[in-house]
Amino acid sequence: DRQTLVAVLQFLRRSNLRESEEILRREARLLGDDLGAAALSPAGAGVLGAPGGDADSAGGEALLSRVSAAGAIAIGGSAATVTSSSPGVAAVAAVPPGKGGTRAGAAGWVPGAGGSPPSGPVVSHCIFASSFRLPYKLLLYANAFAVGGGVVVEDQPDVSAVLSAYNQQGDPTLYEEYYSGLKHFIECSLDCHRAELSQLFYPLFVHMYLELVYNQHESEAKSFFERFHGDQECYYQDDLRVLSSLTKKEHMKGNETMLDFRTSKFVLRISRDSYQLLKRHLQEKQNNQIWNIVQEHLYIDIFDGMPRSKQQIDAMVGSLAGEAKREANKAKVFFGLLKEPEFDVPLDDEDEEGENEEGKPKKKKPKKDSVGSKSKKQDPNAPPQNRIPLPELKDSDKLDKVMNMKEAARRVRLGPECLPSICFYTFLNAYQGLTAVDITDDSSMIVGGFADSTVRVWSVTPKKLRSVKTAADLSLIDKESDDVLERIMDEKTASELKILYGHSGPVYGTSFSPDRNYLLSCSEDGTVRLWSLQTFTCLVGYKGHNYPVWDTQFSPYGYYFVSGGHDRVARLWATDHYQPLRIFAGHLADVTCTRFHPNSNYIATGSADRTIRLWDVLNGNCVRIFTGHKGPIHSLAFSPNGRFLATGATDGRVLLWDIGHGLMVGELKGHTDTVYALRFSRDGEILASGSMDNTVRLWDAVKAFEDLETDDFTTATGHINLPENSQDLLLGTYMTKSTPVVHLHFTRRNLLLAAGAYSSQ
Repeated sequence: DRQTLVAVLQFLRRSNLRESEEILRREARLLGDDLGAAALSPAGAGVLGAPGGDADSAGGEALLSRVSAAGAIAIGGSAATVTSSSPGVAAVAAVPPGKGGTRAGAAGWVPGAGGSPPSGPVVSHCIFASSFRLPYKLLLYANAFAVGGGVVVEDQPDVSAVLSAYNQQGDPTLYEEYYSGLKHFIECSLDCHRAELSQLFYPLFVHMYLELVYNQHESEAKSFFERFHGDQECYYQDDLRVLSSLTKKEHMKGNETMLDFRTSKFVLRISRDSYQLLKRHLQEKQNNQIWNIVQEHLYIDIFDGMPRSKQQIDAMVGSLAGEAKREANKAKVFFGLLKEPEFDVPLDDEDEEGENEEGKPKKKKPKKDSVGSKSKKQDPNAPPQNRIPLPELKDSDKLDKVMNMKEAARRVRLGPECLPSICFYTFLNAYQGLTAVDITDDSSMIVGGFADSTVRVWSVTPKKLRSVKTAADLSLIDKESDDVLERIMDEKTASELKILYGHSGPVYGTSFSPDRNYLLSCSEDGTVRLWSLQTFTCLVGYKGHNYPVWDTQFSPYGYYFVSGGHDRVARLWATDHYQPLRIFAGHLADVTCTRFHPNSNYIATGSADRTIRLWDVLNGNCVRIFTGHKGPIHSLAFSPNGRFLATGATDGRVLLWDIGHGLMVGELKGHTDTVYALRFSRDGEILASGSMDNTVRLWDAVKAFEDLETDDFTTATGHINLPENSQDLLLGTYMTKSTPVVHLHFTRRNLLLAAGAYSSQ
């Protein structure tokens, strides 16, 4: 409109931006100071129009094609870059001072096909900042033209209505009308689009509510919340509870989760047809309020092909930030196992099996002279042997490997016809509150972490726990004798139980080192402690987390360990460094559980943001993001061959993931409460799950992973078809009287050990 144009021209003149002023005058056919003849023609008015505008709209094309300027124009301290992307087409980006250019760029693009910016003429969407109560001259800052992204010219919403909409935009009384209008439109659309477009309800609801609260329209916000919160999916209930407590602008400042929601983009995966339908509707209705939120706070990952069904969408959604972008799961992951080092050891006459580090065997082999020479061929999916530095094998490790292989030779082959025996360790009278359990790889020791801040280690074999003698006594020992390792132990200290004191808060995670010389524990006090199992004393306290540490785990090769906590990051440590080697940041809520991949090159983390991430130890990059759980993740287990990951959460579901393709491949339903423990048998034939519902369930892992549909189309679009076969895969359910299962462990011979504390309720 005329008033707007005059204001902008005056601002350009005051800022000495003569060249821009001339271009705008010519465009609006205002020559000299003659503003009288200036009223914009209807086509011209469309130039600064509502979201939409076609490539064919003469006005939109005209303005864009004639704005040609060389170099950057400075607008009152913010740099407006003019990038010409093809002859006669230019895009202008206004970057607010101090923003470093990221927001203007990032906020402005909805990806084209397949989520990557298209080549060819590129002009980004106009984004109008949510701060729409600014004076005119700030308009040019407020992301008026955003560049740096990828939308083809026909997606260009025209520029002039951003200005006109900015007068009446944000009327708090209309928010309910906007939302119910969109709701009505989606509910009346065709079935095939309805499921996809329904994904918009939740993020729009949250952002519109937060916008009302932020702009201090408290009564409108309350009424908006009460009217629409019941329509949201049931798995967002916890988030909505947090949201309902944010009723004032001041509340938002301290709430990290909601700050994240506002700054990180909610990802929706939608087919091109559904997206075009939505865009057309918002243009016809001139619904700028919703369009701005879609632009600013959502990342729409558009794919070509059939829209997804309600079941396919439900399987993948539910996390704090929507689904993962498809790009996030494209990186190559070396999920194969490392080749075993070879060493010569005389073996018994029985057939022996080669095994990998964790004691998981390959196929039966006739006996060999050297142990570990199971395969000269390198697994094609394995990382290079020296990709990350791993500790050298000590003599005691080699000895342990030999023992391991002898055990493996006597291992029971499990399957649907041959289920494992289960031995349950019940912690009775655990008034201290059992909070963590771990069992050594050779099943000789069990450790409990307790809420009274103690760590208790038990021997579960007849062999008692002994400490090393004092220095004075050690000096008397003959170091050359064969049984020197026995002699250094002090018989006077022998006992079945050792209690380790040192933490000043509940102990939430424990982990034995593979060589059984060390024990890790992490606590609410923010530290991870390393204990010696020779002296039963604390060697190091690792201080890196500022808040409670929920989980810690040793690498299958020892030396490295990982910890995750309330500060929303996971840290990789080495036992001889007091600072972390890597910090894995990206989760939007607490990191609740951590696991090393069997080849030690990757770490999986589960979080209260309802996602699982896979991190590369080498460079700290996040290489996979898995979404689909409807509650915080509490258990992770890699299959022995390294190809698959099983995850359990408070939603009672166990989900199965193909790491190489980055896809969900199975869903095991049966538990009625949080799944706290998951473990594959040594050969990977059976998956055991333990839950707060007091049961251990056994699942047929071979059947779950056979005949997987991982064709290119599924990988590209995420059209996963999960078989409804939980009942076929369930091999057995074993109830305890009243003991939630907090840990599971398969011995080297495939006996299943389970542990938990009896609860009298």
